[in-house]
Amino acid sequence: MDSMWLEGILNVKAEEMDALCATLIANGVPGLAVEEEEEFRAFLEENRQYWDYVDDELENQFAGVSRIKCYLTDDEDGLAVLRRINAAYSDVTTSCVEDSDWENNWREYYKPIEVGEKLVVVPEWEEAPQDGRLPLRLDPGLIFGTGSHATTRMCLAALEKFSKPGVRVLDLGCGSGILGIGALILGCDSCLGVDIDPKAPDVVMSNAALNGIGEDKMTAWAGDIIADASLRARISGGYQLVLANIVADVIIPLSAVVRQFMAPGAVFICSGIIEHRWPETEAALIANGFEILDHKSEEEWHCFVCR
Repeated sequence: MDSMWLEGILNVKAEEMDALCATLIANGVPGLAVEEEEEFRAFLEENRQYWDYVDDELENQFAGVSRIKCYLTDDEDGLAVLRRINAAYSDVTTSCVEDSDWENNWREYYKPIEVGEKLVVVPEWEEAPQDGRLPLRLDPGLIFGTGSHATTRMCLAALEKFSKPGVRVLDLGCGSGILGIGALILGCDSCLGVDIDPKAPDVVMSNAALNGIGEDKMTAWAGDIIADASLRARISGGYQLVLANIVADVIIPLSAVVRQFMAPGAVFICSGIIEHRWPETEAALIANGFEILDHKSEEEWHCFVCR
């Protein structure tokens, strides 16, 4: 049986944070998690190339306050500590959580997702539907690319038309590897995935293995495709299908260099483009010599298929 914990949440001004943490530890709190507005803002600024907007609700959650989450054992010792905290601070929100809650509860939100006409994305802990679709098994983990996002669904649907034997695939910003793995399941010969996240290669190869795909067909590297000329040289060229489900701020400069990876007549599928950024993304693609074969939108996201 999973052990239970008491979670206490305290909102606090940034200048009071250190003193309050010291007081909590002195009162017997064994574990703390600190969420600071300044750190959140710095994180957004330092990583702004990875998104075009931040949800208002998330920004409001961090506006003007920092918070401390403390974790106590759900027994007499933990309750005694909680009583001392409540006596000193009136604004404490408490709840009970299980060990498994922290690590596994998110899984209930992931179910098989039908994509396009041929694929169904199946979390590794779920049974694949027996409906004739090709299962793409995935452990979402901590890397983007689960099949639930509109940009991923549009890319997977778009690549169905171009995935066949003899096609080499390059997946830029590969995340979980879902697009490249999907292309391989649909018949492509091989795929190289590249992502700036150093965790991505291990995640990609793990997901490939879930689908019976080995290193002879799937390869994954970590690096910055825009800034690193040596990485671009290492990637070389001759790919018949190039995929980039990233954001407009990456796709726009990428459109100027991605041709070097493409075989004659190759197709470039790009998505991750928020509503207000698609006109400038389309303009950059055209300015760099691409013909727009298709332009799809879903929810507030856009996907281009180019040659």
